[in-house]
Amino acid sequence: MSYKVNEIKISYQEKSSMSKSVTIKSSKDAAVIIFKHWNQDTIAIQESFKVLLLNNANKVKGIYQVSTGSITGTLVDIRILFAVIIKSLSVGVILTHNHPSGKLIPSEADKQLTQKIKKAASFFDVKVLDHLIITPNGDYYSFADECIL
Repeated sequence: MSYKVNEIKISYQEKSSMSKSVTIKSSKDAAVIIFKHWNQDTIAIQESFKVLLLNNANKVKGIYQVSTGSITGTLVDIRILFAVIIKSLSVGVILTHNHPSGKLIPSEADKQLTQKIKKAASFFDVKVLDHLIITPNGDYYSFADECIL
């Protein structure tokens, strides 16, 4: 009996040289970069979850949008998130999502998700450096700055 099995191909390529990458030194640096790369046509309409991927020197490797949801929430598939983190060989991440309402207070679900991701990241020696909530006017809330990471 013959079985046909598909081979899985994994690839990743840096689009720009590391010398041109931006280095994250604070939550404000991350918030400015994330806000600039957020679709301004949808930031006030629906929640999205993105991850800022970093190398060991906190240089930005890229930004990946993990999910897009509704006005009040978005579902994050941890397997997809970590597939991207591992495939890009990132050693640090900054989680981020927007609150279309403009409220900068994290929900219990936001806190629980952050802890779940942080726990999973520890198995892969990946550091969750922060989780930012971004509002349509550019304000942000940093879990790290508020010592709830």
